[in-house]
Amino acid sequence: MRTIDFSPLFRHSIGFDRLQHIADAALRVDHGDSGYPPHNIEQLGDDGYQITMAVAGFSESDLDITSKENTLVVSGKVSEREGTTFIHRGIAGRAFERRFDLAEHVKVTGANLANGLLQIDLMREVPEEMKPRKVSINTRTIEHEKAA
Repeated sequence: MRTIDFSPLFRHSIGFDRLQHIADAALRVDHGDSGYPPHNIEQLGDDGYQITMAVAGFSESDLDITSKENTLVVSGKVSEREGTTFIHRGIAGRAFERRFDLAEHVKVTGANLANGLLQIDLMREVPEEMKPRKVSINTRTIEHEKAA
């Protein structure tokens, strides 16, 4: 695996500790990621996002959404229905787990399941103390004493 050295960047930046982790995750090849279930990620306005996943055949009780720190995990497992005999099973109902890395201050605000689509709403909520603020510059007059 190729390693990237970010130390030259850290001389001019403060607080980007997660940069190494994000770059490593982007370079990591996950052979288990088959692209199932397919999903879209949309930006809604300046601070809103929505993940839409195609989960045909899954009910609300078959899906689990967990948000912990900066990771969103969506998993699903179809519970087998007793007494059902399939002649043809074309709707994929295999178990899955999808992970999404979330930026700081991005929170899950809700989820809806309708027509085989799971929609997860996300919102960036930057705390007031983290928003940009104007810093005033105070001026002082330095008076030199006159020698008598």
